[in-house]
Amino acid sequence: MVAANVSARSPPATGGQGSKTHTDPSVAVAERLEQALRKVSNRASQYEHEMKDLESRLSEHLSNFRAIDSLIGEAYDGLQRNSKRANRALQHQVPHINDELEESKEVLLELSETLPIVQMQVKGIRDIYDSGRRTAKDLVDDLTWLNTEFYERWRLIVFTSTSPVSWRWKIFMRTLFAVSFVLCCWLSWIALRGAYRAHRHRLVWGEKLMS
Repeated sequence: MVAANVSARSPPATGGQGSKTHTDPSVAVAERLEQALRKVSNRASQYEHEMKDLESRLSEHLSNFRAIDSLIGEAYDGLQRNSKRANRALQHQVPHINDELEESKEVLLELSETLPIVQMQVKGIRDIYDSGRRTAKDLVDDLTWLNTEFYERWRLIVFTSTSPVSWRWKIFMRTLFAVSFVLCCWLSWIALRGAYRAHRHRLVWGEKLMS
């Protein structure tokens, strides 16, 4: 049939040129078959190359998938272990923690009830301590005052306001000092006046005796 088609497609020979333009149908068929085989061979080699490339990609993806699968398995195992630990904690540790929390609440309630009493006791102890410290300071001041010499005590009472005596005693001592000072001045004035008169009297008698 191919030869018939080729002979049908070829134009009829005219005159003396029939021997030049006429070709053998088997040669044309062979050329076409060769071209078809080349195309098929090229496509087969291209498909083979693509298949090798696809195979390498598939092997790479398969290795990646295995690595991912192993990682997922490890993560799943870790999740399972953590889940078991969490379940054990929920079953054993959480009730124990709840019991401890309840005990802590009870202790806190007791402390909240006893804390005001303790604060009052501490305040009383602090007041007693402050009172004792003030008393001790007063006793030390009194002992220091008693160990002071009489003249120094008298000077502090009369001339200063830091002496540990009552204001009545201060007024009495200062009044006594003022009266004593006035009397001393008055007696000194009388003595000086008498001495002056005696001196003048001697001078007069001396002049009389000399005359």
